Amino acid sequence: MDDPRRRTPRTDAVLADPGVAGLVARVGAGLVKPVVAEVLAECRAGTVPPEDVVGQVLVRAPRSATSLRQVVNATGIVVHTNLGRAPLSAAAIEAVAVAAGATDVEMDLGTGRRGPRGRAALAALAAAVPDAGGVHVVNNGAAALALVACALGAGREVLIARGELVEIGDGFRIPELMESLGVRLREVGTTNRVRLADYEVAAGPDTAFVLKVHPSNFRVEGFTSSVAVSDLTSLGLPVVADIGSGLLAPHPRLPDEPDASSVLREGAALVTASGDKLLGGPQCGLLLGEAGLVQRLRRHPFARALRVDKLTLAALEATLTGPPAPVARALATRPEELMARARRVVDGLDGLDARAVASEGRVGGGGAPGVPLPSAAVALPPALALPLRQGEPAVVGHVHDGRLLLDLLTVPPDLDQTLVDAVRRVAG
Repeated sequence: MDDPRRRTPRTDAVLADPGVAGLVARVGAGLVKPVVAEVLAECRAGTVPPEDVVGQVLVRAPRSATSLRQVVNATGIVVHTNLGRAPLSAAAIEAVAVAAGATDVEMDLGTGRRGPRGRAALAALAAAVPDAGGVHVVNNGAAALALVACALGAGREVLIARGELVEIGDGFRIPELMESLGVRLREVGTTNRVRLADYEVAAGPDTAFVLKVHPSNFRVEGFTSSVAVSDLTSLGLPVVADIGSGLLAPHPRLPDEPDASSVLREGAALVTASGDKLLGGPQCGLLLGEAGLVQRLRRHPFARALRVDKLTLAALEATLTGPPAPVARALATRPEELMARARRVVDGLDGLDARAVASEGRVGGGGAPGVPLPSAAVALPPALALPLRQGEPAVVGHVHDGRLLLDLLTVPPDLDQTLVDAVRRVAG
């Protein structure tokens, strides 16, 4: 009798298959060959028919050379740190692809000589914040503050309110960051209340600047007081404001969130912020403020260690000059539009336990803590949460009051059918 295991194909024959060869060209032999060996072993064991070997390899092999997976963010959290913060716009993604090869990031193609690095991205940032005399970009928000501390405050005192000694995530704390760079922090006021007089008493000849940190991720309510940037300028010291979330101008849905333009007009010498939050761009740290101070930061030796790469510069420029980024679109979407979409998704899930419900989203990423964003969601049985997260693509929602909510605030409209298909696959 013919034993089908005798027809097990050779490794080189499987790798020569056009589909497998194309996969090798895309993700690399190092990721495909182990899968081929695994499937062939199962074929020899009789659990995979010889004619199914290639098909099994194509199903099991990774589709990309990165282990990162595409995720549909249906959490309702616009800037979700665990999902990579701000998703890039299509224009920014295209810009990254252009910049991935050889590019004129530091060359003047007219003269053939070296040119200013990232000049177009910096020009776009300056145009977006005309109140800034100078602008600079480093590799994240913490790096922006670190460069200020190193260049302006090393070996000197910096005044900060006790209520602003915050932890910025993953255990990193502002005081530890500053002190690691040789800054001596002088705390003023109490946890819940600080007055201008507290700063006046603490200020001295060894004071480098006053640091005002926006309390991201939390709110202090009740018997509280703080000092505005405009009042701090009366001290005659540079005021450095870390606004965190990267809002460049006032936003009607976030009236209490500080923005760079307003803070600079209040008199801040420097503003630091993140680019991958409310700006909606790539991970980077923004430095905006007085031209002389920004130039001093840019020329400091430590700035080289914090330099951004060409992909970041390309994505930042496209975010600033291109169409609204996904973060901006989400904040501009009306809840009635989201409810209409939720009902259409539920119609596509006819026969399943699905309902369109009102929900509340959040900014996330430390921005606008406690501010609800009216939204709409598709409510499903909670048992679908795990299989949806493990599906392809992964769909991440959140369970609330015994129901899995797929919040559409953070789902682009062109992915509504993707949600329908994903739910139908796992609901079976």
